[in-house]
Amino acid sequence: MPKTTTVLSLPVLCWGLALTTCLWLPSSAWAQLPGHIPIERPGDREFILDKANLISAADQQKIRQLADKLLRDKAAPIIVVTIESMANYGGAELRIETFARLLFDQWQIGPAKVGDTTWNYGMLLLVSRGDRKARIELGAGWRHDKDDQAQHIMDDLIIPQFKAGDYSAGIVAGVEGLDKLARDLQLPTKPVPASSYWIGAALIGLSIFTVVSLIRRGNSGWAWLFWGAVFAVIGAILYQMATSRSHGSRGGYSGGSFGGGFSGGGGATGSW
Repeated sequence: MPKTTTVLSLPVLCWGLALTTCLWLPSSAWAQLPGHIPIERPGDREFILDKANLISAADQQKIRQLADKLLRDKAAPIIVVTIESMANYGGAELRIETFARLLFDQWQIGPAKVGDTTWNYGMLLLVSRGDRKARIELGAGWRHDKDDQAQHIMDDLIIPQFKAGDYSAGIVAGVEGLDKLARDLQLPTKPVPASSYWIGAALIGLSIFTVVSLIRRGNSGWAWLFWGAVFAVIGAILYQMATSRSHGSRGGYSGGSFGGGFSGGGGATGSW
């Protein structure tokens, strides 16, 4: 019985070799690929590249102040990029997740190490107005631990403002959320004006309870115990917030926003 031999065609061999090479390519070599995105990164402590002119001057100043302090405290830079569309930069066929990851790796956002410690906690907020999509991309050091919080920032803080047409406010809210995410603080909640009615009713009820208790029992009434407990809880919350703000601080990182970092730590996507 004749022995059969399988012969691969030259195109198949070339495709397999190219795929294998790309899979093992380090992040620093992405800039040499055809997928290189022709956008010059901002300066080391500029933090913003507003190609679509979405951010007001006042909000740009606020973002830079927040981002600069976070970079000093945590060595975790936030880079904000707005573009008109991915197609303008050769990314017409790309998903925004791919576009953001390519840009993150191309720019090497965040330090890969701080001293001898492996770091890589950079953050990218990318907004593509024409595509009506936004992406939070996190450095590999986050290890997908913050995906749920990043999605909360996207869904509850950024996208509602974008749907209302206020891009600048949405981007500021996103940066404020990322700042709290990096500091392990509680994230801001989505404002829901209609729900404030029950809060007002509760406060009125508590006021009536306090007055009645004081009239009936004077200083020995339950109102004093109740309000003492309320203030004790508030004090405990404030103390916890104060101590968490100082937890994990790098204590004066003086490096720049770019330093060998690479993506792979998760993130979140939104559209409007």
